[in-house]
Amino acid sequence: MSQAVLVSLLLLGTLALFMWGRWRHDVVAFFALVVALLLGVVPIDQAFVGFSHPAVVTVALVLVLSWTLDATGVIEGLARRLATVAQTRFANLAVLTGIGTAISGFMNNVGALAVLMPLAMRTAREPSRVLMPLSFATLLGGMLTEIGTPPNIIIAAYRRETTGEAFHLFDFTPVGAVVALVGLIYLVTVGWRLIPKRRHGTKQPVALLKGVGYISEVLVPGGSKSIGKPVRLLERAQNNETIVVGMIRNNQHLLGNIRSEILEEGDLLIVRAEQSALLTLVNSAELEFLADAHIPPDSLGSEDVVLMEVVVRPRGRLERRTARNVGLHRLYGINLLAIARHGARIKGRIGHTVLMAGDVLLVQGEKEGLQDTMMALGCLPLAQQNLRPPRAGPRWLSGAIFALAILSVMFGILAIEVALAVAVLALVVLKVIQAREVYEAIDWSVVVLLGALIPLGTALESSGVTIMLSEGLLSLTDNLPLWMLLGLLVALTMVLTNLINNAATAVVMGPFAVAMAHGLGVSIDPFLMAVAIGASCAFLTPFGHQNNVLVMSAGGYRFGDYWRIGLPLQLLALVLAVPLILLFWPL
Repeated sequence: MSQAVLVSLLLLGTLALFMWGRWRHDVVAFFALVVALLLGVVPIDQAFVGFSHPAVVTVALVLVLSWTLDATGVIEGLARRLATVAQTRFANLAVLTGIGTAISGFMNNVGALAVLMPLAMRTAREPSRVLMPLSFATLLGGMLTEIGTPPNIIIAAYRRETTGEAFHLFDFTPVGAVVALVGLIYLVTVGWRLIPKRRHGTKQPVALLKGVGYISEVLVPGGSKSIGKPVRLLERAQNNETIVVGMIRNNQHLLGNIRSEILEEGDLLIVRAEQSALLTLVNSAELEFLADAHIPPDSLGSEDVVLMEVVVRPRGRLERRTARNVGLHRLYGINLLAIARHGARIKGRIGHTVLMAGDVLLVQGEKEGLQDTMMALGCLPLAQQNLRPPRAGPRWLSGAIFALAILSVMFGILAIEVALAVAVLALVVLKVIQAREVYEAIDWSVVVLLGALIPLGTALESSGVTIMLSEGLLSLTDNLPLWMLLGLLVALTMVLTNLINNAATAVVMGPFAVAMAHGLGVSIDPFLMAVAIGASCAFLTPFGHQNNVLVMSAGGYRFGDYWRIGLPLQLLALVLAVPLILLFWPL
């Protein structure tokens, strides 16, 4: 079997696994790389060169800087001031999406959404009408600069490999800015009106608690065999299907991690359990059942213990695991009170429910450290709780360092990866962030994804697959004008990016675009730009981009809602992109 056939079969299999979605994208990419090595289509000495590729290094550095701007409150402080001024529905939507578009040009798309999503939940009258436009706005903003989104970084680096010179920081701006601006106008005038009203997307964390129906009060009566035993034994006896989330003793509320408290006569326990488990607990532990559900939300929070709504991030530590397996209550002292998925509450044994990306969780825990712990577990708070301790040093310092890095790139003083590396080093030396936080800020799944796919992209070229595919496409479209071929490339990239990761789309479509340009005997620049624009247009599916997943349950969206608002935006971007590319990047 020829190498071209092997690479083609491997590519099809990899794309199928991406679309299947049962395996993480980074796992699929690494699996494909290992198979490529075993088949001999990727030489051993080229196996891991992708991990030192300039595009991978640049993506990692952008993630660190984005995290720092978020952690130091630079962007959030600005956004909060602007959002408080916008009092009307239109002004609120315009300000949030406008900020999202602007900052996404210079920081990670997910980071931009993470900054603005809690603000949208707090300030919007109907968050479900804002969250999806906000997600799409951050994707549009990624088109503005080279560092706005991983596909742009990959395309810029790929041009360097092909021609010896990469795209510059703002080479993407002329086309991307017009598409983003028109798309933003569509979102704030027409797009949000196409979203059906959903019953979720509420502003207060206690809203998820209402109607859960499985929080009850039980009394420790005199003579009970539970007296003198710690709370954790009650939970352990029920195989941790029962969680004691609070206790009232002598009119004093004890909340949070109370597993070590010794039970006394007259203690009133606030218990989170399914009805059958609750009855078993009452009978086996010799307790008295007092009330079912309808526990006032105020009784589950205090000065030291808070409730928080968080959303499970894709590829986070909680995705596809249960709260029990993670040890959320046992190891972290955090109580899971409720789960919402696609706008509907999940009932029953929530501790045994496999959590999915986009699930909204209502958790209870100690105020100090709760937000940081949930973020470390891969969750995004849906409301700013101001639980993080303030960082040392002036807030503006991280912004100033980032701005200097951008200016050094603009004036050609430093290459972009060097400038960003110097900026990260300066942040550590000046103690704006700690060295360990640099590693924590990097989404290593993205690094593995890109590092594994880049050698496969090289194999597509060296085996002749890209030339074969491009010649086949050109033969089928022999009579089409060049502008139509360019539009077809944008459309194909758009379709693919809605099915698989956008970075993977850029890796696959970049070599194909170059092969098309060479086959036509024209410049590769407009074809690479076509891939860059198309890879950022993941507006049709919730799994096309992490941001779309993050807003799904928080906004109570259904799969079809993305088509409803996203398809016109996709077509609008396609119609605008082709003439703009040809105007600024002539054939």
